Amino acid sequence: MLGLTTQQMVFILQGAGWTMVLSQLGFVGGSMLGVPLALSLTGKSTAARVVTGFGINLVQGIPLPILMFAVYFGAGITGYDPPTLIAAGMAIAIYSAAFLAEIWKGSIRAVPQAQWEAADCLALTSFDTLRLVIFPQAVQIATPPTLGFFVQVVKNTSYAVVLAFTELTYSARVVNNTSNQPFIIFTIAGVIYFFICFPLSNLSRRLERAVGKTRRAVK
Repeated sequence: MLGLTTQQMVFILQGAGWTMVLSQLGFVGGSMLGVPLALSLTGKSTAARVVTGFGINLVQGIPLPILMFAVYFGAGITGYDPPTLIAAGMAIAIYSAAFLAEIWKGSIRAVPQAQWEAADCLALTSFDTLRLVIFPQAVQIATPPTLGFFVQVVKNTSYAVVLAFTELTYSARVVNNTSNQPFIIFTIAGVIYFFICFPLSNLSRRLERAVGKTRRAVK
């Protein structure tokens, strides 16, 4: 098949499977970290906003491969030798949290001020205001860019090659080292990435248009 053995194709496809596992692990972890960060960025405490903003800018300014090295070898200093899946997943989670927090901060702030004022008129607590009024609307606004960012997370898993984790890019490189057909092998890898990412990108664009129509109708 395209000059490759069945075993080589299976190895590449296994790498694609681990790419999905790693991307989901990093995205879920990033989401769990991103929610409190977004709340901190939109909260009333100036000190919390400054500290959180500094941390987010710091993470955003560090290339993801360097962050992966820092997590992997940093854990080694403590005497714990993490599996490459865990180290890469933690690094992607930290990296994702920094960007998701910004996306969700913007979505929360995009909810019209009148909604906040209406919640005040109903004497809702801050928690109930967020839970019952703001979050449902912010989630609708945030869904398209969040899904779009997940596409970037899938692509960024390729950086796990620096830790020799067997995701799609690494498995393609290993197969190329044994068959020396770089054009065919990396074209196959690129096509697999496309079939993973394109449906997500297309869905993100459709959701963005739908949300835009809904918000215009409300106005």
